[in-house]
This record gives sequence, structure tokens and C-alpha cells, in this order.
Amino acid sequence: MLSQDRAQKCAELVLDKKAYNVRILDVRKISSLTDFLVLASGSSDRQVKAAAESVHLGLKKDYETMPIGIEGLNEGRWVLIDYGDVMVHVFHEPIRLFYDLDGLWCDADEIMLQDTTAEAVQTSS
Repeated sequence: MLSQDRAQKCAELVLDKKAYNVRILDVRKISSLTDFLVLASGSSDRQVKAAAESVHLGLKKDYETMPIGIEGLNEGRWVLIDYGDVMVHVFHEPIRLFYDLDGLWCDADEIMLQDTTAEAVQTSS
């Protein structure tokens, strides 16, 4: 699976759990740490945990892909899932605003999210 495809799948999985303000940032030109960042917000600790677990379990089930590491899942305030080429950050919104990764990575190119809901509607018609 290509890095950008993995990032899109991660975004899709957090959106399935009603995460919002989901962004995919291409940081390949400005960082050697990873290729893509997926940033997402949840309105509660439970929603943050659910979105992060959706990514972890979805990639494990569908692609047999395990993360290098997961941090913050027990607390549900800021969960980091590291796949090496893609890092997923799921935040409780006040934590996201405080740490401002969006601002920190403002020079990164943003990748458009694939509209999987439109595809599903078109294929069911």
C-alpha cells in the first residue's frame, strides 16, 4: 500500500467514527520523520478513542498492517498512531488547539480527502 493511500484510508476510518476537521498533510518535502500526517478531532475522549481504534483495527483487518507504536489511547486526549510513513493524530479539540500541529506544519501541502460517501451513493444507484 502506498503512503498516500494509507493516509487516505486512515482519514476514511476516522471519518467513519464522526471525527471532524480531518486533514491530510504531505510533509515529505519538509520532514524526514514521515511522509504524511493525518490530523483529526473528536468532541470527547470516547470519540477520540473510537476514531483511533477504528484506524488501528481497520488497517490490521483489511491490510494486515500494524503500527510501529500507539500513544495516548488510554487517556483519549491525543492519540498518536505511527505507521512510519503515516502518522495519525486524533485529538480532543481543545488539545488540538493548544498544541497547534496545523500551524506547526502550515508549510505542508494539504491532500484532498477522497469522498468515499459519494462513491458509495453512486455505486448503490
